Amino acid sequence: MLGETLPSITRDMDTYTYRLPVGVCAGIAPFNFPAMIPLWMFPMGMVCGNTYLLKPSERVPACTMLLAKMLQDAGAPDGTINIIHGEHDAVNFICDHPAIRAISFVGSNQAGEYIYERGSRNGKRVQSNMGAKNHGVVMPDANKENTLTQLVGAAFGGMALSTAILVGEARTLTLSTAGTTTLSTARDQAGADVGPLISPQAKDRVNSLIQSGVDQGATLLLDGRNVKVKGYENGNFVGPTIIANVTPQMKCYSEEIFGPFLVVLEAGSLDEAIALVNNNPYGNGTAIFTTNGAAARKYTHEVDMGQIGVNVHPMFSFTGSRASFRGDVNFYGKQGIQFYTQIKTVTSQWKAEDATTKAAAVTMPTMGR
Repeated sequence: MLGETLPSITRDMDTYTYRLPVGVCAGIAPFNFPAMIPLWMFPMGMVCGNTYLLKPSERVPACTMLLAKMLQDAGAPDGTINIIHGEHDAVNFICDHPAIRAISFVGSNQAGEYIYERGSRNGKRVQSNMGAKNHGVVMPDANKENTLTQLVGAAFGGMALSTAILVGEARTLTLSTAGTTTLSTARDQAGADVGPLISPQAKDRVNSLIQSGVDQGATLLLDGRNVKVKGYENGNFVGPTIIANVTPQMKCYSEEIFGPFLVVLEAGSLDEAIALVNNNPYGNGTAIFTTNGAAARKYTHEVDMGQIGVNVHPMFSFTGSRASFRGDVNFYGKQGIQFYTQIKTVTSQWKAEDATTKAAAVTMPTMGR
């Protein structure tokens, strides 16, 4: 929240800025991270002095309500955070209401483009964080154990890396057994690694994308379509799935999958891998796995992505670009503060000749003196 000062821009004149809240802000959150993503939104907005209106996904509203209750129990004044439920009408209300000054969104490209266009047309600040196809580039010299651990966790858990590009001799990396260590179980049970998908429709879509890869000539290394969880045999479970020999023209590569599904491509060189990543329309995040500092430096400088991990999947901060983002300012850190505040600039002139000379004060000041 600190402003900036430029003293003595001319004789007896100074300029300084400070940041003020923008007013009422709103967040529209998706279903896939019902706690984490709202926590990217309202804490930053409220810390900057704004009130907040939050719309959770209609599929998972309970988590947001629990967060709001915790905030209320902690002493937040009534009205500083409000929750609105619903679908299209609730979104349009947020985009249209004149009191709402800023909108933060995470979700699909279709919804994000709509919210960005409608909200911006109504004079609001909008940050739309949208789709992703995050690539993990594996170099031949990569630490194999760490790389497998990162790919499994990122592809089957947090979806931080849904695509692996094996460069050169790295194509010999054994991926088929990596996913078997991650079992689908009910998420409310101890030791659960991968929970069910959000709906039967989501399960059907992931299964159809797996089949599309097979039909287009890819190699299915690990098939999670027929996984059954005891006691939840009719649940929306898809087990860890790995499909190799994928090309950029395949549907399983071009579409965002939203499931425990690792797509594997191959590249002859690091330059070819960088070209693959940059030719994909999304610009959310990527990672390179290597023990060669020069390769890591080349990759981080030449790849066109908002978030980059080196020997770790991308995590901070959420700075997507290209088709993954619409807006001017991203989430959290200094950028988050910039989004949720507005600048006030003051230029003042106090002429030296106007200074009043008084007798020296040799006693402590008291009331009235």
